[in-house]
Formats: sequence, structure tokens, C-alpha cells
Amino acid sequence: MIHKTAIVNSNAKISDNVQIGPYSIIGPEVEIGSNSVIHSHVNIIGNTKIGNNNQIYPFSSIGTPPQDLKYKGEKNSLVIGDNNKFREYVNINPGTEHGGGITRIGDNNLFMVYCHVAHDCIISNNIVLANNVQVGGHVAIENNAVVGGSCAIHQFSRIGEYAMIGGMTGVLSDVIPFGLSMGNRNNLTGLNLVGLRRAKISNENIKKIQLAYEIIFKTKSFRDNINQLNDDLKNNKFVKKILNFINSDKKRAISLPPNL
Repeated sequence: MIHKTAIVNSNAKISDNVQIGPYSIIGPEVEIGSNSVIHSHVNIIGNTKIGNNNQIYPFSSIGTPPQDLKYKGEKNSLVIGDNNKFREYVNINPGTEHGGGITRIGDNNLFMVYCHVAHDCIISNNIVLANNVQVGGHVAIENNAVVGGSCAIHQFSRIGEYAMIGGMTGVLSDVIPFGLSMGNRNNLTGLNLVGLRRAKISNENIKKIQLAYEIIFKTKSFRDNINQLNDDLKNNKFVKKILNFINSDKKRAISLPPNL
């Protein structure tokens, strides 16, 4: 159902059972999947593809041009998966030529009030961004991460799966999978044990993750410390996720414990 006051471009592709509320604006290149709900006063423009069963709440702005001075109007896109909730005043920008031209949002994510996701970001699945989280350009957030309220994530940062970022943290360095990070400028303060248990990861595996964490981050030379892990730890599938994350981009700073 499309409200009579909504402005929907005739070239927009609107699937079955989509609701579009009063005074919302849908641009010509927009595609919206079935059973999605666009509440009142929502603006969706640009080359924006939205999947099924999404909810976008009032005063959200989806697909507006990147806030990047290098952007000169080149072709770009925003792709959003299924079952996401975008609460009031959420803003998401498409990509730029320098970042591949695309911003991607996965499935089953919750973006609370006033969240901003900048150009060229990759936001995976089952992620929670609490109120007023500001995500800079080219950021990657992996599955099941939780970012606390009023956090600011610096451009090009990476946040690993099942990581937890404490509220009001400035994220300047990458956070390993399963890591717990917080502070004015983020430090690694341990493991997200609550998240691990909620994910039903066994106690045996949690102990191995803890032991690997203690060995890797016992000194500032954490990359060298990886060599001290025994084969049992190196071959553990959860420890491998941490090692792969650290080794996948050796130019990026990794968040370390505050005593290092």
C-alpha cells in the first residue's frame, strides 16, 4: 500500500506487499523487495537496491550522495539485504569510485536512532549499531558484532565478528574477532565472553580462544607472539578467525590491551 501523499517515481521497482507511508520519497533507480515497510517521511534515492522484509522508520535518508569531496557524481550504488531495521534518522550513503563504488548492508541488522553509515562500507549480518553510531567510509564490520551507543568508527577500520565495542568509544584501530574494545581511543580490554556464550560456543573452545588471546597479546610484539601458539590452538577454527583477521591486512593497526 502506497499512501496518497508519498512521491514514488514511476521508474522505481516496488515489489509485492510493500508499504510506503505518508510523505516518503522514492527515487527512479530504487528497488524495494517484498514485504518491506517504508514508514512516513523517508527519503530513498540513488541506485539503491533494498531486499525483502526491511523496515525503514521516519526521517531516515537512504542512498543520498557520499560525503566525500572526491566524489564527482560517478555511478555508484547501495545494496541492502533482508530483514533489516533502520530506526529514525538513519543515514546511509552509497559508494565512491575510490572504494569500488558500492556500499553493502547484509541481513538481520539493527541500526538504531541517528546511525550514519558512510560510503564504501561493508556491514555484514546480525549486527547491532546502537543509537548515534557514526561509521566512517570504507569500514568493514563482520557478522554478529555489537557497537555501543555514540561510538565513532574511523575510516578504513575493521571490526571482527562477535566483537563488542563499548559505548562512546572512538575506534581508530582494528578490533579482532571476539574482542572487547573500549575507551576514548579504543583499547582491547579482553574478549566478548557474553557474546561467545550467547552464540553457544562451547566452553572448551572459549578456553582455547582465551589461551590464544593471552599468548598473542602478552607483549606488544603480537605478530611475533603468534609463532608461540601450539598446533592445537592454531588449528582451532575460532582461533583461526583471529589469526586470519590479523594477517589479512598487515598495514592496519590492531587494537591492543592498554598495558602494552
